[in-house]
Amino acid sequence: MIAPTALFALDTLLTDEEREIRSTVRRVCDREIRPHVAGWFEAGELPARELARTLGSVGVLGMHLDGYGCAGMGAVAYGLACLELEAADSGLRSLVSVQGSLAMYAIWKYGSEEQKQEWLPAMAAGERIGCFGLTEPDFGSDPGGMRTTAKREGGDWVLNGTKLWITNGSVSDVAVVWARTDEGIRGFLVPAGTPGFTVNDVKHKISLRASVTSELVLDGVRLPADAMLPRARGLSGPLGCLNEARFGIVFGAMGAALDCLETAIAYASDREVFARPLSSYQLTQEKLADMALELGKGLLLAVHLGRLKEAGTLTPEQVSAGKLNNVREALEIARKCRTLLGASGITLEYPVIRHSVNLESVLTYEGTSEIHALVIGKALTGIPAFK
Repeated sequence: MIAPTALFALDTLLTDEEREIRSTVRRVCDREIRPHVAGWFEAGELPARELARTLGSVGVLGMHLDGYGCAGMGAVAYGLACLELEAADSGLRSLVSVQGSLAMYAIWKYGSEEQKQEWLPAMAAGERIGCFGLTEPDFGSDPGGMRTTAKREGGDWVLNGTKLWITNGSVSDVAVVWARTDEGIRGFLVPAGTPGFTVNDVKHKISLRASVTSELVLDGVRLPADAMLPRARGLSGPLGCLNEARFGIVFGAMGAALDCLETAIAYASDREVFARPLSSYQLTQEKLADMALELGKGLLLAVHLGRLKEAGTLTPEQVSAGKLNNVREALEIARKCRTLLGASGITLEYPVIRHSVNLESVLTYEGTSEIHALVIGKALTGIPAFK
């Protein structure tokens, strides 16, 4: 027996440092996450603050950023960390992705030096948590329609509006909130506890249960002038952050798929059906072979996109291609693995159903599959078909 990734000799494409980072994150997940995650999922909770400090201690938070206590790792190393995190649970990778690729990246890319010094070192260490307030109840795929406003009053800004489906919301020390101003869309840093700023957790989720999901309500929130991110103007600011987060998903989704496939292979080898191992049947082997092929192709695509990112040539439509393909195939792998586990596949004794329902959210957030198809369609035809 060989590992699914061995079919494609994936490790030959990685440096020693990248393999070591992957192993380090895997050990942390094995020790701190896997023994507990099914219980967190069932209870609908996540000890986000404790996990943030643990992940910060191994340099995972904002690991692809330079300076300010960040590790400054390459794109493939960051992707492999996302893969291992999502192999444990999509909610864990979401915590890290929102912290590093959305909140921290927004401050790192668009913030003032004072803002960077105030927030980034503590966020890299996991001592402070951030969230990213872009999506609204009526505006997800069309963020340009946002209704949240920021008005000047003297030397201050006053923000009003609502953001929804915000990962890390109620455990965050700072929210990066995007609002419409007379000068266009701008980003603001809203510290937790600011008068008029309230956060409500979203309940009754079936997917991403081991993740904090919140609503942000801004009712006359008054901020000083220096709360605005000075280098972000227009939608290019938040969309640039989203592109960072989507890249991590290209790897992360394959982590969930890999965990499902490894679970299914082990189960099929041990499970006897008609006095023979389930893995000995041709139909089973065909399913496993098909899933291994799609997993391998997705991993090769992820590494290739990572190398393009490291070279500074990765385009948004290439990220869309990676996200669309890899999440779609990961979801199909999870569903097919569920069938191999039979009735056991619907219990939390195995990770497969948890990955499957989590991937339903991953399919939608950071751009739905339909939106990414339209991004690719625009690149191929030159015609935007979004409206």
